[in-house]
Formats: sequence, structure tokens, C-alpha cells
Amino acid sequence: MAEAIPDCDDQALQHFLTNSPWEDQRVVEQVTHDANSLLGGHADSCLIIDESGIPKKGKKSVGVSRQWCGQLGKTDNSQVGVYSILCRGEHAVPIGFRLFLPQCWIDDEARCKTAGIPDEFIEFQSKPEHAVQLVIEARGNGADFEWVSTDALYGNTPAFTRMLDRLHETFMVDVSKSQHIYLEDPDPTVPPAKSKKGRRPFKLKARCASMRVDKWLEQQPESKWKRTRVRDATKGKLWVDIIHHRVWLWDGEEPQANCWHLIVRRDIGTTDFKYSLSNAPAETSYKRLAYMQAQRYWVERNFQDAKNQCGMGEYQARKWQSWHHHMAMVMMAMLFMVEQRIFFKDAYPLLSCFDIVCILKFLLPQRAVTLEEVIRQLEVRHERRWASIMSAYHKQLELGLSESIP
Repeated sequence: MAEAIPDCDDQALQHFLTNSPWEDQRVVEQVTHDANSLLGGHADSCLIIDESGIPKKGKKSVGVSRQWCGQLGKTDNSQVGVYSILCRGEHAVPIGFRLFLPQCWIDDEARCKTAGIPDEFIEFQSKPEHAVQLVIEARGNGADFEWVSTDALYGNTPAFTRMLDRLHETFMVDVSKSQHIYLEDPDPTVPPAKSKKGRRPFKLKARCASMRVDKWLEQQPESKWKRTRVRDATKGKLWVDIIHHRVWLWDGEEPQANCWHLIVRRDIGTTDFKYSLSNAPAETSYKRLAYMQAQRYWVERNFQDAKNQCGMGEYQARKWQSWHHHMAMVMMAMLFMVEQRIFFKDAYPLLSCFDIVCILKFLLPQRAVTLEEVIRQLEVRHERRWASIMSAYHKQLELGLSESIP
């Protein structure tokens, strides 16, 4: 950016990102307000919660650890954030974020202090716990959505779904094929004592047996599948097969079980299944549930645009504040993208984030490129590289691993 923007240098940008005291949460509040005016308040408005990993080298970037990174598709050195995205159809804007701190960071207070993590955040929180806070924050900032959608990482956590239910939030969450369900109310009760001797029973027991959702699905006749359209795609309308059933969920401790919707989706011509649970009203149709289930598709597209067009993963910053500042600016950029796509939808219905970036590269002022400027930028880059090399040699000298400096 410093090499492209007139009257700009990297020190000013780095100060703005890392040391400037502006509040990222104020930006979050404003983006939520503006995004809600565009996408909120409709029957198909939803809040999608998902995580995204950004590969990083070294050990000093805040929250970095060997952990699952979806961008790489494997466990590797990365930073992971949990994000909330306000979505309506194909349009989506991130309106909240939380940096996930692995336990190895929480256990090293000195490391947390060096990275600038405030004291109140040096406490382990799981990703589902972050997700609940993002839902509460979105509501507090005025976001108006009909349901919350997540993948199986969150859907497989009973405490998460129960908390959303207590908050009176409708949810549509994916679950794994090993999810246990009850086909009738387990009516948990404490069994009577078998004799007067010994300790009296105190744990709740289900009156019927549970079963895995994949085992239940194997017992369903082909006639139970119903074909429905879930969205328009680039290659035509997307049709899927759906099985819908009301089931009971019990976590082994609740005084009573929850009766929720089970939705199983099968892409036409495949044997790939997607299992989801929802606490939507009992009268909700299978077509509506199938539509709700399909909306998570847009979050992956949103992350692609954020990373490929808005620099979500392109930053040189190690500290807590700089990471949050950067994500707040990415949110503003993504909001701008959606505003432009909606504003020009009649003239350019296929307008993409890539198209907008191409136009901006042409319209925005750029630093005049002369031979002298190219040489100056080259020398600045070389100075940085040389300073990095010298720093490494000095560290080796301090450890007695080197006899001289070049």
C-alpha cells in the first residue's frame, strides 16, 4: 500500500494499524448498523457463525499455534478467528469477530502481555463460547435476523444449541453423522431404588434408547425423500433431496428432552449426506427448513472475497490491537462491496467483488511511477531485509552461535 498510495509511507500505516488508539468495536457497531439496513429485517435474513484460519509463520503473532486451518485444509501454524456474518441471499457482510486463543497462550501470561492482550481476555474460551458472544453482540448492536446458522463444530456442542434456545434464538446447525437422537420422548427420570441398601439412584435415565442419525437414515425408505429447490446457482436452479423428521435430543443431564427438527440433505446423484438440527417452530415446512440449511453456502463465498479481494489474510501485524484493527477494516471493505453490488444490481446483476477491485485500481489515485521512485522503493525494501538479517545475527551472537557479523 505504501508503494502505491501517494504521500504515504509504511511507518504511518503501521502506526495506524498497531498503535493508533481508535476503537475497533465502534467500527463493528457502525458496520452492523449499516449492514442491517441493507440485509436485516427480512424473512430470509440470517446470522451465520463460522471460523476461518490464516496461515502464519513464527510464534509471536497473537494467538498463533499449530491448529486446524481451513484455508490449508490441515493442521498447521495459523491464527483462527470466529466470525459472525449477516446474510440475506447471496449478499453477506461480516459484522463481528473474535480471535481464538489456544490454551497454550492462556497458560503463558508473559507471552500474552507481550502481544498486548488485555487482562480480561487472558481466559480460555472455546469457539462455541465465542459464537454465543457474537450472537449476543449482534443483537445488542441492532442486527435483525431470523435464525442463526453454524457448521457441525458448533452443532455438536450441546451447550451451544441449548444456550441459543434459552436466548430464544432460532437456529439451524449442522451435526455429524454420529449425533444421537430419540424417536420418541425419552422422558428422563430417576429410576427407583432396587433395594433399601446402598446409595439411592440420583442420575436421570432415558426411558427409551437413542440411535445415531446415520443408522436411522439407513432404515428410511427411498419414498420418504422429497425433492426441493434451495437456491439459484450459476448452472441453473439447485435441487436437492430432503428427509425431514421430528426427533428428541437429550444431553443426559437436562430435566426434559428437546423436540427439534432433523433435516437430512442429499445432493442429487450422490450418496453424500448433510445432517442438521433446528428448533424452528414445529409447523415449519420441510421446504423452509431446506432453504435455511442451504444458506451456509454463502459464508464460504464471503471468506473467499474477504481474503482474495479485501486482504483479510494479508497483514504484517503481531499484536492483539493490530489484528482487531485489521479485521475491522476488512469489515468496512466488505460492507462497501455489498453496497456497490446492491446499488448497481439492475445495471450489472453479475457484479462481483473482483470487478469492483478492478474498477478501483483504475479510479483511485496512484503514486507516479518513475525510475527514481522504483529505485527508491527497491532501496527501502533492501534496508528492511538487511535490518532483518542483522537482527538475526545479533541474536545468534547473544546465544554464542555466531563468531562475527557480516
